Amino acid sequence: MTLPYATLPGDLDHLIADEHVVANRIFEHLEAGRGDRRMLVDQVSYGRALHAHAEEEVLYPALAEIGAAADAEEGRDEHQALKRLLVLLDHADPGSHKFERALNKLIGGIRHHIEKEEREFLPALRRAVGAEEMGRLGERYLAAKRSAPARSHPTVPPTGRRRSLMHVAAGFMDKVRDRVSGRSNVLSTDASWLLDTQAQRILDTWSRLVLAPYELLTVEQARQQPSLADAAMEILQQDGRPTDPEEVGSAADVTVPGPGGDLVVRVYKPLGQTSDPVPVVMWVHGGGWILFTNDDYDASCRALVNRTGAIVVSPEYRKAPEHVFPAAHEDVLATYRWLRTNATGLGGDPSRIAIGGEGVGANMAAATCGQLKQAGEPLPVAQVLVCPLTTTAQYGASMRDAADARPLNRPLLSWLMMHAFRGVTDSLKDPRVDLLPLSAQSLAGLPPTLIVTTDRDVLQSQGDEWCARLEAAGVRATSVRYGAVMHDFFGLAAVLDKAAHAQEEVALHLRQAFGEAPAAHPLDGAPMRGPKVIG
Repeated sequence: MTLPYATLPGDLDHLIADEHVVANRIFEHLEAGRGDRRMLVDQVSYGRALHAHAEEEVLYPALAEIGAAADAEEGRDEHQALKRLLVLLDHADPGSHKFERALNKLIGGIRHHIEKEEREFLPALRRAVGAEEMGRLGERYLAAKRSAPARSHPTVPPTGRRRSLMHVAAGFMDKVRDRVSGRSNVLSTDASWLLDTQAQRILDTWSRLVLAPYELLTVEQARQQPSLADAAMEILQQDGRPTDPEEVGSAADVTVPGPGGDLVVRVYKPLGQTSDPVPVVMWVHGGGWILFTNDDYDASCRALVNRTGAIVVSPEYRKAPEHVFPAAHEDVLATYRWLRTNATGLGGDPSRIAIGGEGVGANMAAATCGQLKQAGEPLPVAQVLVCPLTTTAQYGASMRDAADARPLNRPLLSWLMMHAFRGVTDSLKDPRVDLLPLSAQSLAGLPPTLIVTTDRDVLQSQGDEWCARLEAAGVRATSVRYGAVMHDFFGLAAVLDKAAHAQEEVALHLRQAFGEAPAAHPLDGAPMRGPKVIG
């Protein structure tokens, strides 16, 4: 079930409901006989240990303060019963009668607990304390999760002074035990068996490299964690393959004026570039407005240079929470305007500029086109949106079906939104970021658009819907959906065949827009209905 009222990312009830959706999706894998049962249960066990600890530290005391002490006690009692089942599962072998019996009881118990919290406890708390306090409680909830033991300990009392001391000791032992057993290596992977073997290897490798799932970390901690690009590098090293970046003519950072001060923009030029002007692509990297830099998306830009023969320009926009919305959007728009004026000096053709990006980078690319149209300025000749975020709402079936996916799951998306819009939550409905509500009139006349999605991505539904709305507004738009791969896959061509295929699709779309390839859909002929599905 879902909460029957609106919440904001970072609110206590929003965070808890996200975790409920993830748990239930993992249960669906287990009930369908899909995925690695040991890994899936280990992920449930880890998630429930943190979830229960944080609820006991934050939710239940808050319920007691509003006069719902009986509800809080009921919740603690249910936690104790669930913890005992989780301990049984930790020590039982998947497929054994003991394991499967405990698992069935656990699934039923947690679903009952979820229904009780979402129908009664959480709505009652919100009515009593109000929206602002739910936000403050959410911050405390996340802090409590970061200090929680990684396993369930039913012998630790749910309240009282002894609880804190026992949890500290238990947490230390859990870390040692998980490192020795290898359990900590699987907590950030996708255990559903819904990925192809190459994609699965990338996520398994990444999961071994990261400290913990990103959504459990502070911003500072998360920024220090390896990216999927680092996992790809690790795989290349394991296989004894070259790790040098794809060769281009040059890659250099230049400084350009921006609305908040100077911006660093990376300019990639093709091999063998002559004095003749070449097309230009402005490519905006992802990272949820919080994480990552041009270095993490370097492979995407190099691939585009070599497959299109164009100059690729990538802005290093300001990031939240230091610079909340709309700082990044303003930087991207400013970079595009600078590029229009300075393309010739770079060796580019100002009449053949395209724009694109990945994740929130795709969001900012699309927003830039909309702002240029509204201002009556020249538009790019094409746009490419890879795994785009097109609404701040938890939109569509993929928000449930891929709730447990990695690297971007539903809780991480909320974590990113919470930080990106801290103190400016009204901006979650700003038309520069919440694109889906835009009218057909405001979309008409936008450039030919290619949208690339994957089926293990919480953003897949909103990408598909954006394509449909562009088509309905008369824009030449098409989409390609890649099966059995994850969000943020596009730059991983060195270790992922579907990424290489996607790069070729994107390059073809761009070369057609530049007039350097035979015209074909989406620039010529009848538009397709629905995405072209690969794999």
